[in-house]
Amino acid sequence: MARSVFYYHLKRMKSGDKHAGNKELIRIIFHEHKGRYGYRRITSEMHNRGYIINHKTVRMLMTMMGLKSKIRRVRYRSYKGEIGRIAPNIINRNFAADAPNRKWATDVTQINIGSEKIYLSPMVDMFNGEIISYNVSRSPNLEQIYDMIDKAFGKFDSLEGLVIHSDQGWQYQHYGYRQRLAEHKVIQSMSRKGNCLDNAMAENFFGIMKSELLYAEKFESFEDFIKALDEYIDYYNNKRIKSRLKGKSPVQYRTLSR
Repeated sequence: MARSVFYYHLKRMKSGDKHAGNKELIRIIFHEHKGRYGYRRITSEMHNRGYIINHKTVRMLMTMMGLKSKIRRVRYRSYKGEIGRIAPNIINRNFAADAPNRKWATDVTQINIGSEKIYLSPMVDMFNGEIISYNVSRSPNLEQIYDMIDKAFGKFDSLEGLVIHSDQGWQYQHYGYRQRLAEHKVIQSMSRKGNCLDNAMAENFFGIMKSELLYAEKFESFEDFIKALDEYIDYYNNKRIKSRLKGKSPVQYRTLSR
């Protein structure tokens, strides 16, 4: 029997509350993740730690303890647009990938910190949602895109056959960006005009990050946010579990898939 499981049962017997150990672990996980986890993710994390418990029980105990996820869902609306002239919509909303580095998605989002506007550009692997690289800039420019993509390409010896999907932003239509993809034998795919659901993988990350970080905390400056963002992306890749990844974080899922 694992040491943690032994002490869990010992505490349960001493307290007279058959859920005492569960409550303590639920509280620990909830605060470890800064209130970002609801009952389903907490259930998955308890399973990862060797505890057998039903999600309905976790939900009941969280309600009893007054623990509720602070995160609000961000919904997106779109309309059908035209197919891009620069590159076809190869992905065509088929975001499933059977291995890492088969399909990536990228985009740029604006973030307001007080009166200051900053721009985040990440590269997301569709296989597991992992953030491969990212850049934060005070203006949406080509240098930001080049830095992000050069850092991503620099991590791998070969990416031949990889498809990178984006919207029809001017950065992705620029010759320099397209040339970088061609040099690495990477295939370009673009959404229909004005249709954010065609790039749902990138949009999904933006929604999660803004809900769990930007809207959940208060930032006084650009520097404060950048520091928190660096920590959050490390957390997102290595610790934040996902149901679609069988209760594993992106990095855990990729490692186990080898």
